Amino acid sequence: MNAPMLYEAQRGRISIAMVGDAMLSRALKPYGEPDYLALAKLLGSADVTFANLESTVREPHEGVPNFTQGTPMTTPPALLEDLKWMGIDVVSVANNHTTDYGVPGILATLDHLKRAGIPASGAGRTLMEARRPTYVDTPAGRVAVVSTTSFYRPWNRAADSRADCAGRPGINPLGFATSHTVDDASLAALRRVSDELGLTQERVRHRSMFYSASEVPADDPDSLMLLGTRFRRGEHFGTSTRVDAGDAEANLRWICEARKQADWVIFSFHNHDFGEAGRLTAATDVELDEPAAFMSQFARAAIDAGAHAVVGHGPHLTLGAEIYKGCPILYSLGNFIFQNETIDAFPAEAYGRFGLDAGATPSQFLDARTGNDTRGFPASPEFWESCAAVCEFEAGRLSAVRLHPLVLGHGLPRAQRGRPVLARGEAAQRILARIARLSRQFGTEIALEGDCGVIRVAP
Repeated sequence: MNAPMLYEAQRGRISIAMVGDAMLSRALKPYGEPDYLALAKLLGSADVTFANLESTVREPHEGVPNFTQGTPMTTPPALLEDLKWMGIDVVSVANNHTTDYGVPGILATLDHLKRAGIPASGAGRTLMEARRPTYVDTPAGRVAVVSTTSFYRPWNRAADSRADCAGRPGINPLGFATSHTVDDASLAALRRVSDELGLTQERVRHRSMFYSASEVPADDPDSLMLLGTRFRRGEHFGTSTRVDAGDAEANLRWICEARKQADWVIFSFHNHDFGEAGRLTAATDVELDEPAAFMSQFARAAIDAGAHAVVGHGPHLTLGAEIYKGCPILYSLGNFIFQNETIDAFPAEAYGRFGLDAGATPSQFLDARTGNDTRGFPASPEFWESCAAVCEFEAGRLSAVRLHPLVLGHGLPRAQRGRPVLARGEAAQRILARIARLSRQFGTEIALEGDCGVIRVAP
């Protein structure tokens, strides 16, 4: 005779909604379009809803902008209530925009999120704090989120403290190395370049100083480290990526910890890199079709370690979906809220990059940066088309993933675009067709049910 069920969580039933990059600079509450309110209802009805908060949450006096060729993204703390209104329960802050305003900005973000009651993972006052999970208690069980990013500057990594030295606030890193394979003639030519420019001898001098062997590795007959990139001898040209072993081990350890301490585990992975497909021919990122190899490998390792779902984001585009050992890997959900054009201020050096003087305004900078919307994000609708994914689990196993396509107002004025609305009709079919095409490389088939795409998983 079965024992009586004490808790709802024992059913092993949960709906996990996930969306991509939230770059929030304006209020979300005032609007009433039916398909906008339907999206908020969809996200709010899930047992837990995740987003990547790709911004620094700060007041104007908190932090100063770091140098960036992108947008120094900032979100007023008051807007966190709008994010909660939209149905967001938990966020990742492991991304490149959490560090846009330096250490003070990171600390402000963590403090404002805590005051707003929004659990966050992926950044912290020390490396251990940045790596560890955050938890959300729901009627369906305790949910853990572990978040990391592979896109960051070296000084944005969090560092642990010692008895005699304070730690450094920053993000939870998942570093990786890229190496290129070239033929004999090309390797010889690169070696000659290194010799004739004095770079080979410079490395010799560095080895006599205080650099470690890993920072200035020895050259060997079959490979060469040149300008920070490893070139290897091979029969064919190619590029490969390999995750940092230390970062990988630490992240997997915390995923294992999360599995022991929670009923459900989400692993969030922020990444800007693509795979080999299209590398030689793609004119823009829109034409790149696959995630970087190291991302696929580590996403599967995360599931092996105990994650129930892997959610990717970062390239501002949708990518494919994979079902691995009965668990979903969503390589990129694209943009959820894309309001990086309506922040109040840009640093002086941003204007200087485009020859603008001290009297220039933010709109003049944005016009110059995008060529009056003819290049960059405004030029391609794919950056303004994304999806919300709802993963449904029954009896502890994934039963279905429902992909709800979103449109964010491509082609509309800056004051209007960037807010998500459920896509309908032709737009919905187009968005789902892209995701379906990019998912077939993983053996994933997506069925269309009206304006929704469905991945069904056999029991």
